Amino acid sequence: MKAQVLHKAQSRGSANYGWLNSYHTFSFANYYNPDRMGFGVLRVLNDDVVQGGMGFETHSHRDMEIISIPLFGSLEHKDTLGNEFIIQKDEVQVMSAGTGISHSEYNASQNDKVNFLQIWVYPRKKMLKPSYSQKKFDRNKRENQFQLIVTPDGREDSVIIHQEAYFSLIDLKQSQKEYKKFKMDNGVYIFIISGLVDLNGEKLHSRDGLGIVGAGEIVLHSDIDSEILIMEIPMSI
Repeated sequence: MKAQVLHKAQSRGSANYGWLNSYHTFSFANYYNPDRMGFGVLRVLNDDVVQGGMGFETHSHRDMEIISIPLFGSLEHKDTLGNEFIIQKDEVQVMSAGTGISHSEYNASQNDKVNFLQIWVYPRKKMLKPSYSQKKFDRNKRENQFQLIVTPDGREDSVIIHQEAYFSLIDLKQSQKEYKKFKMDNGVYIFIISGLVDLNGEKLHSRDGLGIVGAGEIVLHSDIDSEILIMEIPMSI
């Protein structure tokens, strides 16, 4: 794999079903690109907008870690474990499908849209016991600093995932920050939620993604307020 893999926002796959407008960084559903089958254990990165009162009907998954990060609006979750919750911006949801779980995700509002990132990560082992968790994070704690939201061990009150993966959010406000990896063998995929970021010689705009393998130094610089998701993940499935 190349040391850097750039995915511009406009190059993503897309699907518009009326009730759902979805952009796929990697191959998903009817969008297939053999050069975009994921990045290490990161398999899916979908940018979904769901109309009011609509959503994903009950469907099943297995052997996948599914992370949902709302960007605006509210998402209503129900699953076969008996969980019924609503998640909103600054909250993170993790569903470990394991041996099998069925769930639905609906827009909790009848009128307003909901936009969320749907992320799939391969687990470190198959046939795990299914589980669900969600947490709310203090947005003030990610201003010009990396806020851990997903880890394998729950450090810093993060949500646990069954993989050696570390997800962080940062609100970079006209500043520069160096990201230091937790594990040197991991790759790092940076997704720009909003703003404009200079990263390792690349200018990244909203919804651009950049995968980096083997870099010892990852420096993010922004002259405008930018919201960034960093996914540090193993490169071997």
